[in-house]
Amino acid sequence: MRLLLLFCLTLLSACASPAPAYFDATRHNITLQGIRFAVFHDGNSAEVIRLGYLSRRERDFVPTLMVEAAEKTTGCRAIPNSLRTRIPGDTGEGRVTLDCY
Repeated sequence: MRLLLLFCLTLLSACASPAPAYFDATRHNITLQGIRFAVFHDGNSAEVIRLGYLSRRERDFVPTLMVEAAEKTTGCRAIPNSLRTRIPGDTGEGRVTLDCY
């Protein structure tokens, strides 16, 4: 039973589904400093989803990497301080406003 639970958690941690607003967005995958991200780019915004598990201590620098992932995959510049998460302090998902011109 424990093995099945571990398998299911591993499988789910590898999946990334965007928010409904990003269903038609272009998906990019990138790995930065050993952390995998899925970036969904749509116009002047991007949703960034961290893939995989990190301990609480390992999450401190993830917001900076999320912004970098959005910039590198979209070719756009992130608007400073525009990263927002649905849950304050969440490093699993964030949205970034981009300047693509």
